[in-house]
Amino acid sequence: MGRDAPLAQAEIPRLYDSLAPFYDRWAFFTESKARRRAIELTCLRDGETVLEVAVGTGLMFEEIVKLNPHGNNLGIDLSAGMLRRAGERLAPYTSDNYELRRGDALDLGVDTESIDLLVNCYMFDLLCAKDTDTVLDEFGRVLKPEGRMVVVNMTHGRSRGSRVYESISRRFPRSAGGCRGVQLATTTSQHGFEIDSVEYLQQCLFPSEIIVARKATHS
Repeated sequence: MGRDAPLAQAEIPRLYDSLAPFYDRWAFFTESKARRRAIELTCLRDGETVLEVAVGTGLMFEEIVKLNPHGNNLGIDLSAGMLRRAGERLAPYTSDNYELRRGDALDLGVDTESIDLLVNCYMFDLLCAKDTDTVLDEFGRVLKPEGRMVVVNMTHGRSRGSRVYESISRRFPRSAGGCRGVQLATTTSQHGFEIDSVEYLQQCLFPSEIIVARKATHS
């Protein structure tokens, strides 16, 4: 995981409430490539039960709803401001197959082994280290046996230019949205997941890691 989160966890909802009106512009230039790749890697099948944790402004969730019109789609987030933006984005779609609600990754409020696919983008890079284990265990709890998980995070840059974001996050953590680079594959495998793939993508020098994993089943 590397260094711990630079901001207190209590600050995160308020920070993202303030960032919500501008977040999509940032995401377009730095995260859109990773999100597109992540949605491909979900291998989403219409009719599945899908949970997106930290749904943000609904950038990924909109694609999930379009790909899964006959399934059940739930998006949760701590930030009321982000959820409002997500609700505005999803307004043109029927609400019969999706729900947006306030929720916490530490306690998802979802039935055990009820989720086929769990998606999570740019959240673990905000979490303090002590909460990471709890959240991964909670993700494992709600996934069905062999359930799939796709996680995207800011990671450590592999080029000199991409390391500028890590420098900004150290010196001006609020300007970086409280994020710092993480590498989560090893930790994920220690919490009952089998890693299918790990990909590194860079956009406008911003480094992202995409992890595809399945809930391990043990005989």
